Amino acid sequence: TVMPSPTLTPLVSPTPTLAPTPIPARVQLDPPAYDENRDRQDWNNCGPATLALYLRYYGWDGDQADISDLIKPTPDDRNVNVDELVYFVRNYTGWLNAEFRVGGDLETLKQLIAAGIPVMIEETFQTDRKYWPEDDRWAGHYLLITGYDDAEQVFTVHDTEVGPNQRISYAEIDEKWQSFNRVYIMVYRPEMEERVKNILGENWDIDKNRQHALEVSLKETQLNPKNAFAWFNLGTNYVYFGRYNEAAQAYDTARTIGLPQRMLRYQFGPFIAYFHSMRNDDLMELTEYALKITRTSEEAMLWRGWGFYREGKRENALNQFRAALKIRPDYVDALYAIEYVTNN
Repeated sequence: TVMPSPTLTPLVSPTPTLAPTPIPARVQLDPPAYDENRDRQDWNNCGPATLALYLRYYGWDGDQADISDLIKPTPDDRNVNVDELVYFVRNYTGWLNAEFRVGGDLETLKQLIAAGIPVMIEETFQTDRKYWPEDDRWAGHYLLITGYDDAEQVFTVHDTEVGPNQRISYAEIDEKWQSFNRVYIMVYRPEMEERVKNILGENWDIDKNRQHALEVSLKETQLNPKNAFAWFNLGTNYVYFGRYNEAAQAYDTARTIGLPQRMLRYQFGPFIAYFHSMRNDDLMELTEYALKITRTSEEAMLWRGWGFYREGKRENALNQFRAALKIRPDYVDALYAIEYVTNN
C-alpha cells in the first residue's frame, strides 16, 4: 500500500501473440486422490481445499487445514486471494513453483493440461441458500482443471464443494471465469518452468500479460457494453498500470450496469482506484457496503482506514487497520499502514 502519486505508469506497447503448439484433442491427467471427509471444503475454504488437491497431484501429503491455518487463520475470513495461494506454494512446499496470470483463455488451459500441468481458476458459483432476504446467491469459487475433451467440448474439474471429476462445458467455464478477470494459477516442478514459459509466450512477462488482459477486457466492453464484468476487469487492469482515473470510470460503468452483491468480497480494485483518484466519498461508501456484506474483510477495513486517514481521522484509521490485523495478523499492508499513520 502506498500513498497516492500523480505519476502514472505508461502502458506496455501491444505485441503479437504467437500461434499455440498443436495439442491432442483429448487429455485426461491422473486426478489427485480425493477423500470426501478430508477434501470437501470447510467453511469459506474453497481456496485452501482446492490448492491442497492441486498439491496432492504432485505428491504433497498435507490437507486444506495446513494451508488455511497459515494464510486464513480466521475461519470466518470469507476470501483467499490468488497471491496468498501462490505465496503458500512458494514458501511452504519447498519443491514446487507457482505463478498466476490473468486474461487467460481456453486454449491456454488446454495447452497447460496437455503439458501435464493441471490449472486452478477462480470463477462464479451459486450458493445453495440465501443468507439474507434479497441475497443473489452469487459467490466466488475455485476449481482445479485436470482434463479436456474437444469432441464433447468439456473440461474435467474438481470442485471441493460439489465433488471430483465434474464435467463442465467450455462455454460455461469461460462465462463464469470472466468475472475474475480469467485468472489462472499454475503449480509445477522447477524443471517444468521452461515448458510453462513456452506455453505462455509473452504472457510469461507479467506486464505484457496484464497489457494483454487489458486489451481483452477493452474489446469485451466494446462487443457488449452492458457486460458489467468486462467493465470491472477493465478497471482492474487499469489499476495495475496506475491509470486510476480511467479505472474509476470503468468501475463506475460496471456499478451502473449492476454487479453481484458479493463482488467486493473478492476483488478490491475499486477501493484502490477511488482512493488514488481522490474520490474519498465513493471509497467510504463502497467500503461501508463491503463490510456490511462481509464483516471480516481485512481488505475493506484497510481501505476504509485509508479513507478515514484522508479525512483527517487518524484514530478511526488506526482502528480499521488494527481490526484488519485481528483477521490476518501478518497482513503486511495493514502493518505498513499503522506505521505510516503513526509516524505522519
